[in-house]
Amino acid sequence: MMEHFSIGLSKRALLAVITVLLVIPGCLTVRPQVPTRPQVSTPDAQPLSHLKYLDQTGGRTADDLVKFAIANNAEIAAMRNEAEAGEALIRQARLRPNPSVEVSGTRMIGGPDNSLMVEGGLPLELGGRRGSRIRVAERESEIRKLAVAERERQVAAEVRAKFGETLAAALKLRFTEEMLARALENFSLVAARVEEGRTPPLERSMETVELNRIRATRETSEGAVEIRLLELRNLTGMPPEEPLRIRGDFGDLIDQLPPADEATRQALERRTDLAGARAVEQLAAARTAQARTEGRIDADVMVGYQRMRSGFPLSGIDEAGALQPIEMRSNFFTFGVRLNLPVRNRNQGMIEAAILEEEAARKRREFGELTIRREVAAAYVRYNRSTRSMEIYRVGVRDQAAQNLAVVRQTYELGSKTLLDFIAEHHRFIETESGFIDSQLESYLSRVEILRVVNASELISK
Repeated sequence: MMEHFSIGLSKRALLAVITVLLVIPGCLTVRPQVPTRPQVSTPDAQPLSHLKYLDQTGGRTADDLVKFAIANNAEIAAMRNEAEAGEALIRQARLRPNPSVEVSGTRMIGGPDNSLMVEGGLPLELGGRRGSRIRVAERESEIRKLAVAERERQVAAEVRAKFGETLAAALKLRFTEEMLARALENFSLVAARVEEGRTPPLERSMETVELNRIRATRETSEGAVEIRLLELRNLTGMPPEEPLRIRGDFGDLIDQLPPADEATRQALERRTDLAGARAVEQLAAARTAQARTEGRIDADVMVGYQRMRSGFPLSGIDEAGALQPIEMRSNFFTFGVRLNLPVRNRNQGMIEAAILEEEAARKRREFGELTIRREVAAAYVRYNRSTRSMEIYRVGVRDQAAQNLAVVRQTYELGSKTLLDFIAEHHRFIETESGFIDSQLESYLSRVEILRVVNASELISK
């Protein structure tokens, strides 16, 4: 009977039944209410701290700081005074020895006899004593001058290296502040989506953690810049409280360099420490020659005057018939030569010690030449590898990382990616940019190392 009844319904009645069946479930469906969340204020953007340290218009370049350090470094100033003292010692060595004067006399006790003698002596300095003394003073003065030049080379390299470290720290701080500005934008976007109910509140908490992490990184980066600036002030002779801003970038890192063989030849010719080692070797040879001359015969020329008076306790008669004491007065001119005979002491110990010191200086000079060859080779290896790494970052990593971050951000906004995916890609982008700055710094330091080991003229002034 039911089948007969169903088939007998009209089309209008059947349509009405279907409509009721579709509307009623929708009316009975309970829509969950979104609970009201407390309003979260968007963090304010903070001022850019890197502008206090990096000034591309009024800051000081590496060349400026090197010149300032050479002129104001207290240690270099002290070594210059020592070099001037060496010049004074040369003038002293050229002076001839002073003559000597001896005055003596005798008087007879209870009698009229007496004498007076004045004698002077002049050292001759036989055997080239004066010349050997001058050569030793000249070698010592040369060593002091080379020590000043060597310290200037080291200070210039240290200042340039510290400038590069400071610049890299400032660039990282600037990049961190750029990432902080983007993180603030992301936080505002996520917070708005949470307020609209399009995103769960967990994503706002995740973005808050990411924002605070970048804030902490910025504090650490700014501390690194301040510490390196203090070290840079110390190297240049500035007081710690003096304001200092730097200017520059890591451009022109792939300039044309001479071949390693040519650089090695230049280093062997220009290095002040090697020149100092050669000067020490020459000083040892001069001291050997001086020790030999000191062991030879020497003489002093003696010239004098003597007056003698002698008499007897008797009286005689002079031509006028008067009595007068019997006495004799005489004047003498004396001369002679005092010889210093090297019979027992021929300066054997000093000669032997000087020969050993000369041999030691020769071996140190040879080892210095070998060390310079190794330093040049190592500097070129470091430079080649660091520049290749920097180019890989520049050409094959940075642009692709930026594109990847942009794509992940767009897909996250469209809902295809989660916030965790975007944060992970953001971390990789930050690591990539930091790695690129580190590779630039390494290339810069490797160039400074080449300038240092070769002692290029542009190390101190360009």
